[in-house]
Amino acid sequence: MSEQDEEKREFDIKWADGAEHKEPSARARMLAARWKENPPGPVPFRGEPEYRGSAGRSSWVSTAVVLGCVVAVIVLLGYVGFRPY
Repeated sequence: MSEQDEEKREFDIKWADGAEHKEPSARARMLAARWKENPPGPVPFRGEPEYRGSAGRSSWVSTAVVLGCVVAVIVLLGYVGFRPY
């Protein structure tokens, strides 16, 4: 781009940013129309904690498996690097 085009582009961005009224995005318009007919219910900032049962343990198990794999790869690479030929 030439310098003149760059200055024109910068002017256009400044002009657009300085607009008094900005049109909402299509998504904002869609949600406003939907909520006008059917407003959303109140949502708490933090929802109630759900009982996860065995799902809570599976996250620890998966973490242990990933860390175990990382340690195994480190040990394997160390073994390959120090093995005499």
